[in-house]
Amino acid sequence: MSPRGLQPPAAHQGPGPIPQPLVEALDLPVTGLVGRTLPGDRRAVGIGAGAELAQLRPYQFGDDVRHIDPAATARSREPHVRLHVPDRALTTWLLVDVSPSMAFGTAQRLKADVAEGVALVLARLAIRRAGSVGLLTFGAGEPRILPPRGSKPGMVAVRRTLADGVARDGVNHPAALADALARVGRLARQPGLVAVISDWRSSEDAGPYDDWVRPLGGLRIHHAVLAIEIGDPREQELPPLGRLALVDPETGERIEIDTSRRRVRERFAELERERRERVAGELRRLRVTHVTLSTAGDWLRDLGRRLA
Repeated sequence: MSPRGLQPPAAHQGPGPIPQPLVEALDLPVTGLVGRTLPGDRRAVGIGAGAELAQLRPYQFGDDVRHIDPAATARSREPHVRLHVPDRALTTWLLVDVSPSMAFGTAQRLKADVAEGVALVLARLAIRRAGSVGLLTFGAGEPRILPPRGSKPGMVAVRRTLADGVARDGVNHPAALADALARVGRLARQPGLVAVISDWRSSEDAGPYDDWVRPLGGLRIHHAVLAIEIGDPREQELPPLGRLALVDPETGERIEIDTSRRRVRERFAELERERRERVAGELRRLRVTHVTLSTAGDWLRDLGRRLA
């Protein structure tokens, strides 16, 4: 690969085009995820879209013909429609990583750009069924919290907060992910959907590597949890480019390595593979839906395929 192919995108690129048909296609997989995890927990009063039958009555002008009940119509020889108890509006919490490590990307965009796009898509899906969306950003100082809102105010608040971008200096908060999960566990009173959007990289200063396992397991008991891991191709393997000076964006630590040595490249790939397997194994053990996305390719289509 040419050195030009490794140049990072110039600052904030944005998530790119988000076609509405693709967003609508994601509605069913996300709804199915919540439905499988929280059966029967979202009942509300009145009549509306839902799974539980509320009333069976003769058809009236203006009723949706898709709600006609064939069996009742056949028995009575008069069109009858089914009315259902509506599902309670669902609250979606978005946990978005804005730590300095998210400001990295050697492909089409930064990891932060993909995270922004995923958050915007999930926010759209959250409010389209009269639901509400809350946001918590972590990894750059004190977490920013937006309480759940519905309709346009909720979408505008999420968009404005994400537009601030990520921390650019060496801010080191090793336990930020674990703290964010614990905080949402205290804020989210009713069962709902919690989406964690991060590169899932912990610092060794945090103590146990998987310090986020316990609070995530606590969330999983009461909520449908979606773990979205965003990575970059250069985080998985090093190209042979000779001597490189690398700086950890979160600690500021600087090291020099010789990427022309095959053993160095193999060891780097091995450590990264072990890290990814460890994260995937813990999420699988907790029965958390795990989606991996990359800064290369079409992240929106990849999100749809992996959820489907």
